[in-house]
Amino acid sequence: MRLHPNWRLLAVILAVVVGPPVAAVALMAKVPPVVTPLMILRTLGYQATSKLPAPHGWAYQWVPLTRIAPSLARAVIAAEDTTFCSHNGFDPEAYNRAWENYSEGIVARGGSTITQQTAKNVFLWPGRSVLRKGVETLLTPLLEAIWGKRRIMEVYLNVVEWAPGIYGAEAAARFHFHHGANELSPREAALLAAVLPSPRHWSASAPGPYVESRVGTIMARESEVTTGCVGR
Repeated sequence: MRLHPNWRLLAVILAVVVGPPVAAVALMAKVPPVVTPLMILRTLGYQATSKLPAPHGWAYQWVPLTRIAPSLARAVIAAEDTTFCSHNGFDPEAYNRAWENYSEGIVARGGSTITQQTAKNVFLWPGRSVLRKGVETLLTPLLEAIWGKRRIMEVYLNVVEWAPGIYGAEAAARFHFHHGANELSPREAALLAAVLPSPRHWSASAPGPYVESRVGTIMARESEVTTGCVGR
């Protein structure tokens, strides 16, 4: 049976649009990211102002999830995405809460899930645009389907920014607390999670009153969240 020319054209378009993202996500299911667009753009910005926050512009060291204290995954889920283990990559209720917080002038987590944040951090550029959000929306279910929750958390904890030029749990633990990510205490993990909404303005090692209040909220919420999907 021969395909109608219109169907062949549609198949080609789908292959061009969907093929590269699927290939990229499949590759990163096994290969740690060497660098992310955010790291490059941040470094170029720091170089332009002659203010490099870390050697070579950033500090980044990949470590497997087994070498990151379980307390960090729990704290991050409590702070950023309480339904991480149960949603399919999107959380409509989180968007509503984020909008309510924004309307009331509260700086808290946004509406994006950890899966969406990971898609953005690994594959996309920072900023707000319809195009970037559209690509993120395409990548999010691919991460859920190809990577699974454990890999998503492993990559997220390794690439997220935790201070100017400080990326990932290992670099963050050494920068803020002078030891490896496997030694993070529950409070240190909560401190790192607390600064995620604004890591270039808030400090995990020198927390102000607002960050301290977030730490208390996160630690109180930790007993209510599920982390079994990441095995931690």
